[in-house]
Parts: sequence; structure tokens; C-alpha cells
Amino acid sequence: MEFLRITNIVDPLFKQMHQLMQDVFPKEEVLDFELWKEPLEDPGIRVFVAVLNGKVVGATEYRYYEDFNVAMTDFTIIGVAGLGVGPFLAENRLADLQELAAANNKDLYGMFAEIYNPYQVEHYEFGGIKPMDPYVRREVLAHLGYKRIDFKYVHPSWDNDGTAVTGLDLCFLPMEKGTNELPTDLVVKFLTRYYTVLPYKPDSWYSMVQDLEAKSRIALMPL
Repeated sequence: MEFLRITNIVDPLFKQMHQLMQDVFPKEEVLDFELWKEPLEDPGIRVFVAVLNGKVVGATEYRYYEDFNVAMTDFTIIGVAGLGVGPFLAENRLADLQELAAANNKDLYGMFAEIYNPYQVEHYEFGGIKPMDPYVRREVLAHLGYKRIDFKYVHPSWDNDGTAVTGLDLCFLPMEKGTNELPTDLVVKFLTRYYTVLPYKPDSWYSMVQDLEAKSRIALMPL
């Protein structure tokens, strides 16, 4: 299996990856094909696919913020069960991020991720791919060390229509064991930066950020 980076929409592997995203994720979570041109060409956004015999069997997108010394996993897709795609993507992603942090003369502080909460919304099917089942994914990510940031999370729809998307938790994987809280300022700055690309945000998102700004620390809870 190969871990290959995609940097433009004309890469034939991207067509496979985009189709895989459409097969797996809800419509409002997937950017249109043409809108991927700028993200893929952005050096700060890292999109990699797991390729086996010329076929995309998994994918992940993530980014590293030098000034925050944290990463964000945008998504992880396991396209085929029984190949070890999940561990392959996670291990290669972490190794890449640790190299980026080292080049920044730091040890990686941790990684954000939005994780589906099937206890809130149960209709996600994720293309019928069992490793992508939200109950399975949640337990796997818990075993990896991810923790739920203790607040009610909403995010703007990637349709950029101002709709609030619920049914997910914002989580964090601390690199240092025993970390049970975060500076709320870090969460606010991260969310503000991350969603700059979407100008149309729901009122509930702004209310959420204001509530966070009123606190200094926020707890990390078990998934």
C-alpha cells in the first residue's frame, strides 16, 4: 500500500477519492469537485490517499498550524475493509505531522477532529462500509486517545448556505498523556481560523464561540 499526496484536481487519483467521499459522507459534508482546486494547491492542506494496485482504498485530509502547534484531521476514509487501511493512514499521518512539528522546532501538542456522534444521529450509513460505521469509528478513535471537548458543538455546512450542522463532537487527541483540559482560547482561535473559508455561518455557531470565549479552560471528556 502506498501513501500518496494529491495536490491538484487533474490527478486521476483525486477523481477516485472524490467519488469515495460521495459514497461515504452525507452530501453537506462534501465539497463540489471544482471547489477542491484551491484546497489541493494550498501547501498547508495535506490530502493523502492509500493506494493499492492503482485503486484508492482510503484517504485522509489534515493540516498543521505552526502558530498553534496543533493539527486538524479533516477526514479519514476507509474504503475497503480487511486491509488495515485505518492504521495505515493514522500511522503515516502522525509521522508526517511529527516531522512538520519538528521542522517548527516543537513537539506536536495534539490534533483536533470532528467525530460523528451516533447517539445523537443514527441514520448515517457511510456507504455501507462497516469500518466507517460511526459507532465503530468512535470506539476506535477513543482507543487512539481522542477525547470529546466538553461543549455543544455545531459547525457551518460545507454547502456554505449558513445552515448549522449538528450530530458531531469536536474532539482532541493530546500528545501528552494525562491532559484533561485545554485553554479555551486555543479552541476559539482554531475554530475561527478553520472556518474562515465559509463566510456564511449560522447564528448558533457565533453563539457557540461567544460561550467559549467566556471561559478560560475547557474539559476533555471520554468518548
